[in-house]
Amino acid sequence: TVVHTGVSDLGALVRQGDIVVAAAGKAGLVTPDMVKPGAAVVGAGTSWDGKRLLSDVEEAVAEVAGWITPRLGGVGPMTRAMLLRNAVAAAER
Repeated sequence: TVVHTGVSDLGALVRQGDIVVAAAGKAGLVTPDMVKPGAAVVGAGTSWDGKRLLSDVEEAVAEVAGWITPRLGGVGPMTRAMLLRNAVAAAER
């Protein structure tokens, strides 16, 4: 299920997920009360407040989740690797 940040009860919808991928670019969007205990959480979104890089997933979510990516830098290396792989494949074609 894809959920938009403007949904009226975002927490209730996110709480249903066994796997939560936050990629909205809104700091602190996913809070511990929104995550089902034991769920896997992937923090893919980041934002900048002018001084520091912030994650879509609050640090405290790690206390509830069964598995969680690093909040900053967790999916970035994989994203870059796949972009490079696709660029090489396109160039070869």
